[in-house]
Amino acid sequence: MNRFLSLCVAAAAAVLSTGCAQSPPAAGAYVFERGYPTADTSRRVRDDVDFQRAVTAYRFWYPTVSVEGVFNGKRTAGIQDNQAFSIVAAGPRQVGFTLNSDTPYGSGVVDVSQGPMVIELPPGPYIGLVNDHNQGWVQDLGLPGPDQGKGGKHLVLPPDYQGDPPAGYFVGRSKSFKNLLALRALPVGGNVPKALDALRAVKIYPLSTAAQPQVLKVVDTSAQATDSSSLAWEDNIAFWQQLSKVISAEPLVPQYLPMYGLLSALGIERGKPFNPDARMKGILEKAARAGRDQLLVSAFDSARADRKNWPDRQWEWVGLVPGSAQFETPAGIDLEARDRWFAQAIVTSPAMFRRSAGAGSLYWMSVRDAKGVYLDGGKNYKLTMPTPVPGKLFWSVTVYDTATRSQVQTDQDKGALRSLFELKDAPTNAPLDLYVGPTAPPGKESRWIKTTPGKGWFAYIRIYGPEQAAFDKSWAPGDFELVK
Repeated sequence: MNRFLSLCVAAAAAVLSTGCAQSPPAAGAYVFERGYPTADTSRRVRDDVDFQRAVTAYRFWYPTVSVEGVFNGKRTAGIQDNQAFSIVAAGPRQVGFTLNSDTPYGSGVVDVSQGPMVIELPPGPYIGLVNDHNQGWVQDLGLPGPDQGKGGKHLVLPPDYQGDPPAGYFVGRSKSFKNLLALRALPVGGNVPKALDALRAVKIYPLSTAAQPQVLKVVDTSAQATDSSSLAWEDNIAFWQQLSKVISAEPLVPQYLPMYGLLSALGIERGKPFNPDARMKGILEKAARAGRDQLLVSAFDSARADRKNWPDRQWEWVGLVPGSAQFETPAGIDLEARDRWFAQAIVTSPAMFRRSAGAGSLYWMSVRDAKGVYLDGGKNYKLTMPTPVPGKLFWSVTVYDTATRSQVQTDQDKGALRSLFELKDAPTNAPLDLYVGPTAPPGKESRWIKTTPGKGWFAYIRIYGPEQAAFDKSWAPGDFELVK
């Protein structure tokens, strides 16, 4: 009996062993023989690893390429680094991620590779910031900054600056040589020419010329069609080519060392030419498309419960980490919040993400109608805004094209309805109906934004100088209701 049992156990073991050895691998699984990868497995693993690294790198470095798109737009328009500063009363003709028409903009590339640069503001209603080449926050200016709208001299120091900065300046230390200055002048009373003049009064010059400032010239590009986005690069090999140029031109940021390692594995390294072979080029282009699409899911279809301020409304917070310039949380960097923001917007600052009453502004986004269906450029909608809207300064609703993340472009040449302009004579003690769609509502044309059939769109509500009711849910906007 014992011998019989022993034979049965041995036979069973042999069957199991044979069965395991002969079981085909699961579909898509890597195949190993005697513990060694097959040639096909090694090839597939290398491709998969490079692709995964590339997608991760794409998402992390997207803000860098995005701001290079802003720089490129300036240069294409003739606004050269450290030579000129552009001002613009923006509209749909200015393509840029969620730019708006609420306030005139002033912006330019501030290059500190030759030494610190001064940004001198007179007293006035300015809101501004400086971001580095990776869209890292450097300093705030104007009302949300240390000068609090009283004016002052702001100093941008280069990453290699040694010693103590001179006295009398509000100081920001950049981690890169090239920086983006983004400044807005509030059009008090709807006076846009006065706001543009306020931007003309800003002085930007090298610290080395402070005794006799060599001030950057000011160029008004309001009538000029411009593109300050990275749209032309974001889904192809140009993304990596532009990123390689930036990596080679800027000093390393110590906090980013693991992410530089990812780039090095993909052939992008400071001081070395970027020449991918056909295999790597194909992987990088595929990763750019996948990475871009993943960012757009974060932007337009996030599953985050904390994105909503009102549980019964479709409006969502654009910024998911309150008060943080770089999306820091106690657990680390909130990568979903970072992806979501940079997929649709540019620049960061603590003031942009505050959720408290006072100076500054807040943003809510809607991509769906009241029934949860994506907004469609071929359909007509009504949006009801309870009034008064809780903002000390003004408010607006802006409509953006999902493909460009920029204001919708139609023959109407309008992408916003603003309390200082189109809605300045609207009553402030009754609900206000606004309209969006391809067809103007009879008699309501002044409160209508035109859209294009076949295209998707989304909307932002912006409130400047928000009051407590904007945060405690005692005030709530309506959703977009389909008009039949």
